[in-house]
Amino acid sequence: QVQLVESGGGLVQAGESLRLSCAGSMNTFSIISMGWFRQAPGKQRELVASISSGGRINYADSVKGRFTISGDNAKSTVYLQMNSLKPEDTAVYYCNARVAGALIRDYWGQGTQVTVSS
Repeated sequence: QVQLVESGGGLVQAGESLRLSCAGSMNTFSIISMGWFRQAPGKQRELVASISSGGRINYADSVKGRFTISGDNAKSTVYLQMNSLKPEDTAVYYCNARVAGALIRDYWGQGTQVTVSS
């Protein structure tokens, strides 16, 4: 059973920074990609950033230039450095891992709250 454990959320003021971490329990050779999604109240879950096992990185347009995703494949860990935070970044942030096995499956962390006050 794959487990993803997140840390690093909290309450900050606009313009400040936070760093999210996610550690996974899966075999690193089975990882297709890891990433971060977020869900604000009343809104659908959306992709924030992802990084593939080959190093391809994707960002949502709303976070480009402010957020940086990085990963440590040897530790099945992914990080999200969030700078210049805005109130609209307020959401629950979820770590995601896409893993190859008998089937390709998506796994999710429990979520960590990020609140940005104006």
